Amino acid sequence: MGSTAAADRAACDPLAVTRFAGRLAALWPEGADEAAKLGLAVSGGPDSTAMLLLAAAALPGRVEAVTVDHGLRAEAATEAAMVASLCAEIAVPHRTIAVEVASGNLQAEARRARYAAMLEWIEARGLGALATAHHADDQAETLLMRLNRASGVAGLAGARARGIVPGSRLPLLRPVLDWRRSELEGVVARAGAPFVQDPSNLDDRFDRVRMRKALAAADWLDVPAIAASAGFLSEADEVIEWAAQLEYRQSVRTEALGVSYRPRAPKAVVLRVVARIVRDLDGNAPRGSAVARLVESLVEGRPASIGGLIVRSDASGWSFMPAPKRRAAKSVASKKL
Repeated sequence: MGSTAAADRAACDPLAVTRFAGRLAALWPEGADEAAKLGLAVSGGPDSTAMLLLAAAALPGRVEAVTVDHGLRAEAATEAAMVASLCAEIAVPHRTIAVEVASGNLQAEARRARYAAMLEWIEARGLGALATAHHADDQAETLLMRLNRASGVAGLAGARARGIVPGSRLPLLRPVLDWRRSELEGVVARAGAPFVQDPSNLDDRFDRVRMRKALAAADWLDVPAIAASAGFLSEADEVIEWAAQLEYRQSVRTEALGVSYRPRAPKAVVLRVVARIVRDLDGNAPRGSAVARLVESLVEGRPASIGGLIVRSDASGWSFMPAPKRRAAKSVASKKL
């Protein structure tokens, strides 16, 4: 590909680049250091491809890209090669990483494998942060889907514009969180850059696809406003988490056989504290619905169990302790008469 074609690929509306650069600077003040480099998670879809183009224009020579191949679709290797080719055209270092996805919840395990691989890549390359292309439509779709499932505040909280890469202290940035999907598609169209569409994005068997179509048909809904509400719920979630940590320090005590808790906070905070106690003692993160049923039983004064724990309620509060291990039945050999 000649230099003129490469320049066309990198062409972005200056106003769009300025908007992106301003948002990125607000999220990542560490990026003011010209030695700091930004890692980009690029799948090859229009959203991440637009982020790649904008970042390359906003921080020339200071971005690198990674594509993770989960090995779940035959087309993934070809799509990764397409991203690598585009990156070569616009002078962005790129790496493709193949990962194995463990059995279990497919989406959760794929996410875990993806972030573990990207973290290793970031550390090896000495990058200062990782950026993903979550946008306003993603936020709105997720919030409405979870409202439809009666999720609590933690479930309704939208993705934060700045978080932490799982398993590290490195910043996880979402610099296009306030962009619409159509705006990002416009960035890609202007550059004439190649991109791929995951066929699952058209499959009505998935909740998100049905929600996306429903939103498109309901033009009276304000997607940016819904996305903003998801952001406000994230702030509320942070407040509840802060209160839960304070409640834990003040009201939870370690006992000889387990833990005692004398709840003093509102229910939303109590649920967080109980979930933490169960996770710490049992070693597994409990489901929110199971924690809610447990708290309901304890409020009513009924003993209950969760995971490998027995929980009791009395005048002094709630006690959590490991259930006694069952003794293996001894086999008795029959005697011949």
